[in-house]
This record gives sequence, structure tokens and C-alpha cells, in this order.
Amino acid sequence: MASTDKNTLHWGELAQERLTDIASCTLSGDGVTRLPFTDEHRRANGIITDWMQAAELEVAMDAAGTLIGRRVSDGPRAGMTFIMGSHQDSVRNGGRYDGIMGVALACLAVEKAMADGDEPEFSVEVHAYADEEGVRFPTALLGPRALAGTFDPAVLEMCDADGKTLRAALDGFGADADAISGLARDPAGILGYLEAHIEQGPVLERADFAVGTVTSICGIERNVITINGKTGHAGTVPMQGRRDALVVASHIISEITARAQKLEELRATFGTLKILPGAVNQIPEVVTLSLEIRSPSDGERQAFSAMAKDYAEQAALETGCHAVMNQTYVQPAQQCHQPFVDRLQSATLAVEGSELLLTSGATHDASAMAALCPMVMLFVRCRDGVSHTPEEFASSSDMGVAIQVMAKFLKSL
Repeated sequence: MASTDKNTLHWGELAQERLTDIASCTLSGDGVTRLPFTDEHRRANGIITDWMQAAELEVAMDAAGTLIGRRVSDGPRAGMTFIMGSHQDSVRNGGRYDGIMGVALACLAVEKAMADGDEPEFSVEVHAYADEEGVRFPTALLGPRALAGTFDPAVLEMCDADGKTLRAALDGFGADADAISGLARDPAGILGYLEAHIEQGPVLERADFAVGTVTSICGIERNVITINGKTGHAGTVPMQGRRDALVVASHIISEITARAQKLEELRATFGTLKILPGAVNQIPEVVTLSLEIRSPSDGERQAFSAMAKDYAEQAALETGCHAVMNQTYVQPAQQCHQPFVDRLQSATLAVEGSELLLTSGATHDASAMAALCPMVMLFVRCRDGVSHTPEEFASSSDMGVAIQVMAKFLKSL
């Protein structure tokens, strides 16, 4: 169970106060809605700047809109940098912890290390990335991808719902779209990356743990399955021999879901469904549905995807229909750096007296940073496993534990 000593609770209460404060940087409505490169983002950056300066970090914003706080060491490894951070943006009507908590805890971990006289012998940076959620623009992870050298300049021409390009939004925010390609860091100078995040699931709460060490971030792929049948009058075409695309879709959804339920760590989700002609008295002729597959094992994900494709095609053929499955997005699984996992476990054991390993089914900035340097994540318990809603909550006590663990982890490097 989590430690609740006075020192731990002090840091956690400070985190809670800061997250309550920055939650006011939002559009009107329930919860928190803070999109990148907006007035709300600008106000949030002002608050985060104060957090960074309290930790004696020098603050600047890079060309991709990432707010960076840096403390240069005069120790023997001053030329090396360790990075901590997360994202400042939210989903629409989200909570006050997802993403931004990782920025707050990173600042406080540095501040605590300084207060304890444990200044690292290497340089430290805290990053507040502009856009991880991909809500405003149909792309995400711009900040860490720029640093890792995996940034695709084509995304700059993508538009938001108002027709504004990402390029224009960046430049209007005071960033520099044309300079993003030059942000790539030299991996030789980066020690690693640590990101704290609410779990967004129930594992820690069920086990009664404040925090847990992440061993891997699931790979993700998204597919579109299109089924073509034949329409006709709902009252005159006999049931036997119908080429009903929606009936085929129902078989695909049922069977693939059933097979996914037999695999402990794989997730398969049918999130969208479109039916044509879409009339109450016509047989569905074309059905398009999305299939997202997640797994910490790329091999398992790929094998399941191949099975889904084969099954969809066969199920369609059996009723005279035709099905095609096309992959629209893929992100490989990322393994956390085992030496970092071990150190984070040791730090957690020292603070909590116990430790827990778990995987991440969601994407995080850490998955993009993995292309630059070794990375690891620390999950913090969230009430009822709820995230991306106004009900999202992490306790002061649990956040205090996380800050203690992060400070010990820094000391151990």
C-alpha cells in the first residue's frame, strides 16, 4: 500500500494544487478541453513555466511547440541529458490528470531532488509536449517525433476542423514549422526518458498499489474492412440467398471479438460502422467498419490481423459477398529499457515496500521517444481505472509516492 508519510503527502498535495490550477486553462464545458496551439495552451505554458522555474530550470519553447525546462549540471556527466515529461493537451471534455500530470510530477521530482541535495551529475530536462492526443489535427506526437528525428514534414499541411493547417497554427503560436526538421537530437547525448502517467486502467487499483512500472507499450494497428453485397427491397427479396453485407459484418464482429477474448493481452475493437444505402427498407449493400488491434507483442498482433483478414474474406464469400481489409495505421510495440525498469522497480520498492509490473495498452509520448533513447514509464493509480472523462482522478498520496519514486530513480542513474 502507498506510503502516506508527511513528506510524501506534501509533494502530492503540491501536485494536486498545481493540477487544479492548470485545469482552468480550458474551453468552456465539462472537464478539461485544451487543444494545442490555442489560447488555452498559451495560458497553460505560462503556468508550466512557473513550475519549471520553481525547479530551477531554464525555460524555452522549441520550434515544434514543446516547452522545455533545462538544468545544466556541472558534474562529470554534464554533457549527457536525462529527459522527463509528458503532454499538456487533452481530449475534449477530458480529465485534469492525463498527460499534464506527468509534466507536473517531473517538475516536482527535480525540485525534490534539489531540496534533498541530490543534484544529478548529468543535465536534466522536463518536456511539456504540445500535442499527443491528436484531437485538433489528424496527427500526433509532433514534439517527441521531432526530437527523435522521425518527424514527417507532410503533416504540416494537415488541417483542423476550421481548415487551418498545422503549419499556420505552429507559426501563429510562436513556434517555427520550417525549423522542426532541425530539432533532432543526437542519441549519444541522451541518457534516457521517463514519463509518469495515470494508468487509465484498473490493475493498480485492484492490487492496491499507488504506482507501477511499465514494461512495454502496446503496438497498434488500425484497419478498414469493406464488405460489398447486393441491395434489394426489404419486403420482396427472400431471406434465403440474400447477399446482406451487414449480416456478414455481424459475423465478423462476433467471431473476431470471441477470438480476441481468448488472448490475455490483445485488444480488438470495432469502433466505427457505416452502412449503405442506410435505409430502413433496403438490404445493406456496402458496410465499412474499423478494426483496431493492440498488443505488447508485434508478432501476436500481426498474426491476429492476418487471421482477421482471412476470416473476413471467407465469411463474405460464404454468402456471395466480397470483403477487403486494408491497414490504415501501424505503430510497433515498444519495450521499456530493462535496466530502467529494474531501477524504477527498486525505487518503488524503497518507497512503497512493494512493486508491480504492467504493460501499457495506450500510446504515449514515450513510444515516440523510444526512437531516440532508452525509455521507461511509471503508472499512477487512477480511481475506477477511468480516464479521458471529467471523473478522472489520482490522489495526492499516490502522486506523492510517484514523485518520491521518480526522485530516487534520478538519483540511481
